[in-house]
Amino acid sequence: VLSGKAVDMILGPGEVDFVGLGKIALVMAGTIACTALSQWLMNVVNNRITFQVVRDMRVKAFEQLEILPLKYMDAHRPGDAISRITTDVEQFSDGLLMGFTQLFTGVLTIFGTLGVMIFIDWRIALVVVALTPLSIFVARFIATHTYSMFKVQSETRAELTGLVDELIGNEHLVRAFGYEERAEERFDKINADLQICGVKATFFSSITNPSTRFVNSLVYTGVGVTGALAAISGRMTVGQLTAFLNYANQYTKPFNEITGVLTELQNAVACANRLFNLLDEPEE
Repeated sequence: VLSGKAVDMILGPGEVDFVGLGKIALVMAGTIACTALSQWLMNVVNNRITFQVVRDMRVKAFEQLEILPLKYMDAHRPGDAISRITTDVEQFSDGLLMGFTQLFTGVLTIFGTLGVMIFIDWRIALVVVALTPLSIFVARFIATHTYSMFKVQSETRAELTGLVDELIGNEHLVRAFGYEERAEERFDKINADLQICGVKATFFSSITNPSTRFVNSLVYTGVGVTGALAAISGRMTVGQLTAFLNYANQYTKPFNEITGVLTELQNAVACANRLFNLLDEPEE
């Protein structure tokens, strides 16, 4: 809104309201300072919450291991439990951290910018709203397909951790029975499987951002064309059109972030499920 007002104060050569522009610049500087402080505070609070939750989950998981019956340990490799408490919790932490920050701010930004766009010109705002479901559909389609891939990746990573832990812990037996070559074969096979499923999961999750960016470009084009026609007919000023285009950009940007968060959360949920399965095991 402020940048739009500033554009309207620059009418042409010799027709610039420098006093008005100075006042707007001061207000913009204050707004930017408040935004920076708010973002810093949110990151501090978000990090504290996330790492405290993760700390509690690690403690609960370790305490659970202490009271599980021995048959659980016989049925599962020690490396699997290690992977759940360390790697899976770490992946869950990353997803939680990203999810809280970008999902929360993204949703607020979407509703806030939409409200301002409706206030400026509700007819052009309808163009934005009409094209938005395309972005949501694309993101949902990709997110549902990436969960299963991240689940396989997490399970394969645990299998590799279990094998390495088992072989290192029993290195003297590996040497005594000449098992080195067979151990390398087993490691290479699981490592190759992890590479394949990791590449698949990353490939499909990385499609999300360019797909939604394409949809967002359609939204921006729609706003540009309808806004230009409205400015020509005198329904809005050039400054208002500038503000509207800025808001259209701000409105569509969170969809990129949210879709990125959704794929990251798929990985986090897959890892969290493995941890919760451990916590749900019947104790002794």
